[in-house]
Formats: sequence, structure tokens, C-alpha cells
Amino acid sequence: MDTYWFLCFIPLAYIIFSRTGSQSVDMRLQRVEKKLNAIISHLGVVMNPGVDAQLLELVRAGQKIQAIKLYRESSGVGLKEAKDFVESL
Repeated sequence: MDTYWFLCFIPLAYIIFSRTGSQSVDMRLQRVEKKLNAIISHLGVVMNPGVDAQLLELVRAGQKIQAIKLYRESSGVGLKEAKDFVESL
């Protein structure tokens, strides 16, 4: 549970304490989301247990491409991050 609150605090702290410049809020939010997804992936936090079970089934069945697509859709990470995650399973 502590990890969850820590993960919620990081983007909030980043937004509050970062310098405001010419960057739009959307660009800043995209950067924060990318960093948060990297942290979640690194820690192995499961955001949706049902999706995780589907991922394991796809990997066991040898359907790696479908597993990568499912993980990208559910987590919003990029192709490389999704591929690395699925291969780690």
C-alpha cells in the first residue's frame, strides 16, 4: 500500500515543483505519465490483475505479439517497454 501512495506522490510533486516555462501542460503531463509508467513497470506493480492473467496466458501460449499489444493498451507504455516487460514474464 505504501508503494501505491509513493507512486501517486511522484507525479504530483513533479508537477508542483517543476519550473513553469514555455512547455504546455499537456507536454509536461505526457512526460510525467511516461516516467510513472517506467516506475510502475520497474517495480512490477500490477494495475489490473485481470489483464496480467491474460498476459500470462498469452505468453504461455506463445502469442508474444498479442501479449505486447494487450500490455501496451492496458498500460500506455511504448513498444520497447511493453516488449521488455512481456519478455521478462
